[in-house]
Amino acid sequence: MEKVRLFYYQTPVGELILGDFQGGLCLADWRFRKRREAIDSRIGKALNATFVETSSPLLIAAIEQLDAYFAGDLHEFDLPLHLVGTPFQQKVWRTLSRIPFGQTETYLGLSKKLGNENAIRAVAAANGANAIAIIIPCHRIIGSDGSLVGYAGGLPAKNKLLALENPERERQLGLF
Repeated sequence: MEKVRLFYYQTPVGELILGDFQGGLCLADWRFRKRREAIDSRIGKALNATFVETSSPLLIAAIEQLDAYFAGDLHEFDLPLHLVGTPFQQKVWRTLSRIPFGQTETYLGLSKKLGNENAIRAVAAANGANAIAIIIPCHRIIGSDGSLVGYAGGLPAKNKLLALENPERERQLGLF
């Protein structure tokens, strides 16, 4: 059986579990999210792997890049990813990854980018199944009216991430 190397990382907005599978980041997810067991089970089964707490060069690189992101010095991550999900989920996550730092998108806008504006619910479900938070920036998805909507790390964390990426947004909306 294969191994997913895990490391816990405390961010300024919550604790992440980072996972390395064969040199690809398969997990950078909120430790205390509601669907923690389901996400871990999905990843473990799909990879035929067990989880072991240990470090790796990839996990160290992920921490360094996340530290730089939170310091405001990194706007694009450069880490090998190992996406674990259906082909549709992976397509959604790749599209999410193209939303630029400091910008947001709606579920409808994301659905249109995927070529099917009627797929809003499926896109939202795929967004919620993202196990590589921040790096695959599902926090950049907002409601059609500009409101903050569901986020596995919690709305306060989402708000702080969006404010980190675009301080002007915070001033415009008075979210803090």
